[in-house]
Amino acid sequence: MSKERATSNPAASAQKKQKAAAPKPKSDMSSERAAALVLAPYVTEKTFNQIEKENKLAFIVAENATKKQIIDAINILYETDIEEVNSTRTIRGKKAFVKFKTPEGARDLATKLALV
Repeated sequence: MSKERATSNPAASAQKKQKAAAPKPKSDMSSERAAALVLAPYVTEKTFNQIEKENKLAFIVAENATKKQIIDAINILYETDIEEVNSTRTIRGKKAFVKFKTPEGARDLATKLALV
């Protein structure tokens, strides 16, 4: 009986392998949606020091943006890897402080955005 199952299951196991081998898309977010979530970089003296010392960059984001959405949006817009996101609500709107995986990620992106 176990041989019958083994001979009848190769098709099913092949389908499982195909599903497992297929790469999953990182995010289904469009670039328009990403641009609507991440409104603008936020640079002050304090955030400039964070770029230099902590490898962090601050952004003004949409009020309803979650941390996961912010990570996906920055990956889509700027093609960088993010280690963590801290967000806070202020009078000026919701701010996201993004820490990059690469050692000079914040400085490189700030240079690309002409902030430094």
